[in-house]
Amino acid sequence: MSGASDDPAVVAAATAALELIDDGARVGLGSGRAAAAFVELLARRVRAGLRVTAVPASEATERLARGLGIPLIGLDEDVELDLTVDGADEVAPNLDLVKGWGGALVRERIVAGASRRQVIVVGSEKLVAALGQRGRIPVEVIPFGRAPAERRLRALGLRPDVRMSGAQPFVSDNGNLLLDCVPEAVLADGQAARALDAALRAIPGVVDTGFFLGTAERVLVGHPDGRVDVLERR
Repeated sequence: MSGASDDPAVVAAATAALELIDDGARVGLGSGRAAAAFVELLARRVRAGLRVTAVPASEATERLARGLGIPLIGLDEDVELDLTVDGADEVAPNLDLVKGWGGALVRERIVAGASRRQVIVVGSEKLVAALGQRGRIPVEVIPFGRAPAERRLRALGLRPDVRMSGAQPFVSDNGNLLLDCVPEAVLADGQAARALDAALRAIPGVVDTGFFLGTAERVLVGHPDGRVDVLERR
């Protein structure tokens, strides 16, 4: 997650997200470059006296937050987070998302589901006219079910490729594989995204998908000049 603070657009959006954090808040920390920028900014506020506790959505985010001195807690039964701040790989006009290019989609969904609000931090390059425009849609699968899942994915009109880490398959924090699935065409609308998401989840061995549909309360879009556009779900 290095280099997160080098992008002025992402830093601008992460700074705007920081203004949503109240003293005493319980915060979900997403994964990826935008989330890392937010974690770095939040840590500065913590060192200045802001009281927060946080739940990280990946092992990488946990290492970063712990190293910067942010107090961490687990998702116990009585823990409800005030909000989660995370990034996204695609943002549609209705604020439906594709996430998971960084590989932490399952834990990101769990943390978001334990939160009252999900706030997304992106640069303008992540805005798309329709989901699938930037290419791959991640699908996390149990290794034992990889080959049958690939057959079913191809039958749905997708081109699945096993994500690699060097010469070896990428393994998620949950011990699973990621299949990056390229659709034949962009998805026509939110209804098409929901239909495809349901079809993917019906495949035995599929743990989760990169579709985050209807989860974001707002999206903060940063620009290199420091401007931030606030997009809110209707």
